[in-house]
Amino acid sequence: MTLHIEAEQLRPSLSSSRYWMAPRMGSLSVAWCGRAAFDRRGAADSQSDEVGDLVDVTTLAVALIGVGGTLGGTLGGALLSQRVTREQNQRADRERAEDRHDRAQEARRDLYARLNTTARAYRVAARDSVRAAERGETVEPAVLDTARDAWLEQYSSAQMALPKYVHEIVSILNGALGVGYSVVKQLPNSPDPDESYNRAKAWFSGPMSDGVYLLRVTLRHDLGVEVEPDFERTCTRILAALDSERRSLERLLASEQARATRPA
Repeated sequence: MTLHIEAEQLRPSLSSSRYWMAPRMGSLSVAWCGRAAFDRRGAADSQSDEVGDLVDVTTLAVALIGVGGTLGGTLGGALLSQRVTREQNQRADRERAEDRHDRAQEARRDLYARLNTTARAYRVAARDSVRAAERGETVEPAVLDTARDAWLEQYSSAQMALPKYVHEIVSILNGALGVGYSVVKQLPNSPDPDESYNRAKAWFSGPMSDGVYLLRVTLRHDLGVEVEPDFERTCTRILAALDSERRSLERLLASEQARATRPA
């Protein structure tokens, strides 16, 4: 009987303890759920912050890339423009230099052509005068004088434009042509006409002809039209012969002129 009562008394106590523990367990569950929700919220906020930071970095990177691309494009365009301008200027300079060279070459070619033409005409006019005088024909002095003046005009113009070695040859030829002119002019007063005619013909057909030939070869060689492999040797040989004959002829003419003007 007693045991039954104690058991009955204890049952409400156990039941009440269960009911007492229920609120406590519910509070713990609520607390745990709240803590979990807070942790999830914190994690979400942290993740959101990380995503925000990542967005900011990405935005900054995109902005920097955009600025860099703009600056790079501008700088690259400027460099390309400078390069194009520089190449255009260089090409224009080359074209101007080529044009100046072509004009100078053309002017030199024209000058050389006139020198060659007037030298040949001068020699031919002097030679023909000698032949006509030998045959007893009337010699027109104006023909020879015109040829001489034309040569001297070209020679005078060319002195400031000729290269040194060309000028040297042209100068020697000018002296030889001048001696030939004196040969023709002194023929009528020669004490020995036959000897004078033979000497004059030999001069114009020999050394004088070689001198005009050397002039033509020299001018073509300087222009690059016809390069002689033995130019220097040929030039030295002809110039030496021409200068030697010229000096010898000058002495003979001076001697004959002195005898012609000497009183009887």
